Amino acid sequence: MNIRLATRSVWVLLSMLAIGPCGLTACVGGLLESDQPAPESYRLAAPAASSNAYAAAAGKPATVAIVVARLRAPASLDTDRIAVVEAGRRFDYYAGVRWSEAAPQMLQQNLVTALTDSGAFAGVYAAPSRVPAELLLDVELRRFEADTAAAGPPVAHVQVQASLVDSRRSDRVASFVSDAAVAASANRRADIIDAFDRASAQVVSDVVARVSAASTQLAQPSTSP
Repeated sequence: MNIRLATRSVWVLLSMLAIGPCGLTACVGGLLESDQPAPESYRLAAPAASSNAYAAAAGKPATVAIVVARLRAPASLDTDRIAVVEAGRRFDYYAGVRWSEAAPQMLQQNLVTALTDSGAFAGVYAAPSRVPAELLLDVELRRFEADTAAAGPPVAHVQVQASLVDSRRSDRVASFVSDAAVAASANRRADIIDAFDRASAQVVSDVVARVSAASTQLAQPSTSP
């Protein structure tokens, strides 16, 4: 009796070893990232070139340089995944699509480009930089997501907290929140990316305008009453 049970147990074990791995591979294989199609990659559009309005308003060449720090962001936004907020404040990401770089890095590059085009600074550099600069732009990325909570197409929401710091004195020159929300024209991938482009452009333009104005006043020599 015991011999028969032992023989049967050995047979069952051998069957599991022969069949089990195949079944496991078939089940798990479809979940491997290497088996999935490569996600589509998108990058934020570069900001449109300005007309050096701030340099012209100052009436003299720019004399101060500025370093743009890499944007600080929560882990949920410091990623190349495209975030989406659904009803009930449920946070998720779109499948099969990615940013070409993490969102903070893309926005840092766009800020550097736009500040350079403004003509308000003698030099604009992206941190980390070994070039000394009088000013530091510190930015926190608070929102960078497609909001689908309401009816209709998703709304790209971009929000930053920006602070301009005088590195020579460790003084905060200006601090403000810049926010933009742009509805996509349709609930389609290309339209949602376009909404992100427009919302980001609005925020970048607002930050550049405020920072350039503040730095122009800072660079002006003080006058005694």
